Amino acid sequence: MQQYIARKGDTVSRIAARHGLTPEHVIQGNPWAGSQPYLYPGQILYLPNAPRRRYRVQEGDDAGSIAALFGISVDALEQVNPGIASGRHCQSGKELVIPQAGSRHIVSLRGEYGPQEAGEDIGKLLQRYPFIAHDTIGTSVLGKPLHVLRIGEGARHLHVNAALHANEWLTSPCLLAFIEQYAAAYAEGRSWHGHDPAQWYRDWTLWAVPLANPDGVELVQEGILPGEAHYEELMAWNSGRRSFRHWKANIRGVDLGDQFPAHWEEERARRSVPGPAPRDYSGPAPLSEPEAAALARLAEQHPGEAAVSLHSQGSEIYWNYRGYEPPGSKELAGKLAAASGYRAVELTGSDAGYKDWFIQRFRKPGFTVELGSGRNPLPLADYEDMALETGLILAAILSNFN
Repeated sequence: MQQYIARKGDTVSRIAARHGLTPEHVIQGNPWAGSQPYLYPGQILYLPNAPRRRYRVQEGDDAGSIAALFGISVDALEQVNPGIASGRHCQSGKELVIPQAGSRHIVSLRGEYGPQEAGEDIGKLLQRYPFIAHDTIGTSVLGKPLHVLRIGEGARHLHVNAALHANEWLTSPCLLAFIEQYAAAYAEGRSWHGHDPAQWYRDWTLWAVPLANPDGVELVQEGILPGEAHYEELMAWNSGRRSFRHWKANIRGVDLGDQFPAHWEEERARRSVPGPAPRDYSGPAPLSEPEAAALARLAEQHPGEAAVSLHSQGSEIYWNYRGYEPPGSKELAGKLAAASGYRAVELTGSDAGYKDWFIQRFRKPGFTVELGSGRNPLPLADYEDMALETGLILAAILSNFN
């Protein structure tokens, strides 16, 4: 077993991904890591060697069919099984070593997906697809950039944000994955699940804020150490708990999902949370937090035809707000539900959300999409399905808007 010394930002999942292991392998060699909420810099872990998959050749197999079965190249198979490509060592019954498949996509999970991962992937997307524009719309409380990506040149504007709630961070790679797939299909001149990205690019401008609450996301994923900014306050607001995995708010304990000027006073009274907390504190005033204010400012600067705020979980789509929604919103929500397999839900008794504000302010369709199902943070294993569902929902807007 090899020795590994934890660094800031390390998690069990991230370490496992870098060493070709599963989190269970890491915990098996370090049982204490399964009961400790976070790793701390300087902790020593013992990592087993990466397990190697093996395969027994079946009648009729050749190097190409085996490589295709495991999603790898013939060259990769040849590197660990010399002679397999020529067929000399592909006899029925022979045992082969199967190398780990590398991701074909820029956006992929390498453990938890936080501000560093998002920043790295955005840089790679911009390099590969120069027609994607990038800017920042401000910074978080702790000074992290609030990235926005823009794709398309159409007169219609669609605003999409993700990870407004800290423990719903899995929505962030879901949004970026769709941006990548859209860009790849457009660059290659092909369709995407029966839709025409060239038409999207011509008719729409898509504004995507993939990580609206970077401070909160990092807190959920990595915890906080003594001496770091807001440590004493955060521990008090969290009732002394070291785990922040349930945390929805930003780093100042303000729930960004209750920050928008859409009957904000009523929402604050309904929540009855008087001060900073893991969730449901609406803040001292609407748009008091830089993250929420930046989203509102972006929408004001580029008024949109529609908006989507990606959350988790529940597999539901909320489309209405106090009767302010324009005609056709319910029907469009039905199309999004049909595309994704989600339920379109008419919601009452909720105010001050991004979707609520967008509908009231612009009288345009707005949607809150609750991706996936289960308990937040949702497991990494749900990512592939959630990413596809995100894309199908956004594609339904881009292709079916009247």
